[in-house]
Amino acid sequence: MVTDAGVLQGLRVVEIADEQAAHTGLSLASLGASVVKVEPPAGSATRRIGPFFGNGPDPEKSVFFWQHNRGKQSIVADPASPADVATLRALIARADVLLVSGSDYEVYAALPEFGKDALLAANPRLVFARMTPFGDDGPWAGFRANDLVHLALGGPVMNCGYDPRPDGFYDLPPIAPAQWHSYLIAGEQLLIGVLAAVLHQSRTGEGQYLSCAVHEAVAKSTELDLMNWVMRRSPLNRQTCRHAAEKVSAVVTLAQTKDGRYLITVPMGAKNEAQIIDFLAARGVVSDLGEGAADTGTRDIPGSNAVGERTTRVLELVERFVRKHSYETLPWLEMQDAGIVCSPIRLPHENALDPHWRARGTFAEVEHPELGRSFTYAVSKWVSTGPDFVPGRRAPLLGEDTEAIKATLATPSAPALTAPRYPAPVPAPLSVHQRPMPLSGVRIFDFSWFLASAGGTRFLAALGAEVIKVEWKANPDTRMAAMAPEGGRAAREAAVAPLRGVSDPDMGGQFNNKNPGKRGLSLNVRHPEGLAIAKRLIAMSDIVAEGFSPGVLDRWGLGWDELRKIKPDIIYAQQSGMGTAGTYGRLRAVGPIAGALAGVTEMSGLPNPAMPAGWGYSYLDWIGAYSFSTAMLSALLHRERTGEGQWIDASQTESGIFVAGGAILEWSALGRAWSRTGNHSPQRSAAPHAIYRTAGDDRWIAIACTTTAEWQALAALIDEDWTAEFPTLESRLDCQDILDHHVEAWTRTQDGYALMARLQAHGVPAGVCQTAGDRVEQDPQLAHLRWLTEVEGTKIGRWPLAEFPVKLAATPAHIGGAVNRGAPCYGEDNEWVLGELLGMDKRRIARLADDGVI
Repeated sequence: MVTDAGVLQGLRVVEIADEQAAHTGLSLASLGASVVKVEPPAGSATRRIGPFFGNGPDPEKSVFFWQHNRGKQSIVADPASPADVATLRALIARADVLLVSGSDYEVYAALPEFGKDALLAANPRLVFARMTPFGDDGPWAGFRANDLVHLALGGPVMNCGYDPRPDGFYDLPPIAPAQWHSYLIAGEQLLIGVLAAVLHQSRTGEGQYLSCAVHEAVAKSTELDLMNWVMRRSPLNRQTCRHAAEKVSAVVTLAQTKDGRYLITVPMGAKNEAQIIDFLAARGVVSDLGEGAADTGTRDIPGSNAVGERTTRVLELVERFVRKHSYETLPWLEMQDAGIVCSPIRLPHENALDPHWRARGTFAEVEHPELGRSFTYAVSKWVSTGPDFVPGRRAPLLGEDTEAIKATLATPSAPALTAPRYPAPVPAPLSVHQRPMPLSGVRIFDFSWFLASAGGTRFLAALGAEVIKVEWKANPDTRMAAMAPEGGRAAREAAVAPLRGVSDPDMGGQFNNKNPGKRGLSLNVRHPEGLAIAKRLIAMSDIVAEGFSPGVLDRWGLGWDELRKIKPDIIYAQQSGMGTAGTYGRLRAVGPIAGALAGVTEMSGLPNPAMPAGWGYSYLDWIGAYSFSTAMLSALLHRERTGEGQWIDASQTESGIFVAGGAILEWSALGRAWSRTGNHSPQRSAAPHAIYRTAGDDRWIAIACTTTAEWQALAALIDEDWTAEFPTLESRLDCQDILDHHVEAWTRTQDGYALMARLQAHGVPAGVCQTAGDRVEQDPQLAHLRWLTEVEGTKIGRWPLAEFPVKLAATPAHIGGAVNRGAPCYGEDNEWVLGELLGMDKRRIARLADDGVI
């Protein structure tokens, strides 16, 4: 439900941020925080980012600015005015959070009183959160970047694009996902860190400095490639609209309708393939495939295994069926009812017309009174029994709230957001960094699985929560992917080629990276005694988290009504594909399905009539995980203040709609549906703006000139006559294909890293399109930021895992959690949980194992 008072009501945020961190401020405002955007007299840099409503550029009509600044207030503060500086100082003194990034903050950071150390010294309870392109220091700290360059250097680009030719040669460049995803990814991750720091602040009164590098955040947001390289030295190959994989499959998962739209289907094992065949046979598409393999009951991570000949034939049958239909008549809901995991590939705005999302409050019509119009915004990522999302007013006009804010500063300050009902244990246990952890004392009973939900509790474990991961052998989590190599770490250290993986489910690298820092409990909740144990542990927990299809916990006797009886202030956080409330609750979804329905799949690729390139991994698994973490943290903050628990109905697809909100607003305000532009700027705000071949096999570099100075610097390196030939942005936009041909003629014989260094030295934003191997082995900035942390797993051994991306100075996270360990083996902590927490002796625990309870 969309309400007037959000879950973060009372939290006071001052934002001095450009496009890098504006999304974090939007999320805080959407959750009810009071966000004041400080702007210099000329306005935030983001007011000059297109597209624009009306005729030509207008700082009050930037659709980009509207999208990322809804619900905020604006105050103008001239850094050259002593009175304005005093006002800003007073505003920050009353704030709980100061959020800064980029050129907007640099205007003020030059003043001594607004440097990090000075602000924290003057305001010791302040949470000071800063986003930078590459970190506060390090060998690449001075590099210039933009969204395209970040997506290239961070890894998403080399996972995304089109199939190679039959001989394996990539004749097309990788395709960067559009639009602004690097800043959305980093903004979601910084939000988690801010909420954790505010929780610590509310308990202790202590502020701290937070630093988030866009490069590091993006480098951790890919899926299969990182751990396949870390564990087995196995590179992945990009494929059209499906997971990058070790081996390119013979057929795409897309099927085209007769009017040129697409359906995506993700077969989920032998049983599911049989369901597809039965559905098609009933509609006249008969196969000669015979009986399939017996279903093992195990679940693979989509993209983690090679697609066999039988699956290829099944997908070809789906394609034959879909070609008989137009997009409007495609019976995809009937297919879902038959158990087929599928979705149409929607344009982003089509969700704004869908009754399911309208009923959930995913969208709101926001009034722009000065235009006499209202426009459609994506405003919500979950529904809740507590207060949650606030649509707020439209983005502020420049300085619109200056006088009102100054008047507020003349009155006594309201109490700060500090009234903890649930103080952390005293003394709080220290982490491996010998510092407190912000979620010490929080216990999570964790039924999550797959990345979208398990990834959410992963971050809370890294922040100090005690997470008890519950599995049962009849339906375990996905453990079989990126397996540890035969020969272990020693073999990996010596490897010069991909290694064979083991088959032990306790030694999966993907599972290890998704679930570190958690304790493992095997528990048969369907057994009466197992259910009783679950209830006892829930009574001792703060959060119950789960990622099953809607209704599973209700059938077990652990639905919301029962959980409230067990513990009245419990937080029940549920993450499903489409959400429980609404008409899509029973639809089956994994990451590629969520992305297709949300609209983010359609947004990336070459222009029509090419098929979409989509994402080369389950992007919305990560976005869903970030959203799930945010939901639980905001609920904890609400409970700190009110004592109230809540039920959260989070949706992986809905989180994708939220990040596609810019395209939806463009449709509403400008009357145009999203259209793909390949690697060219969707806003037509930069040229050249593309990915170019360099020396070597499938090696590429991203170059994007967003200013005249950057273009002139590039032209001076290649051909000075270009400055006269293409003097304006418009002239370059009109000749992008010709320009790209000339640029690539220059880049294709050069080493990518040497070229990047040369371009950066001349002020041109450029970045190698890095693979997982590049990021692990060659990236000095990621190494400087210590983006991977070595963590010991009981059976799998010691391996590097992706660390929590936000650096918290006073309460640093640790990906090994409070237990300082990798992911648990199946049932590894049965004795600890049942003995230490529930007081059972070894004899009783052994009897529970004999009886099939654990």
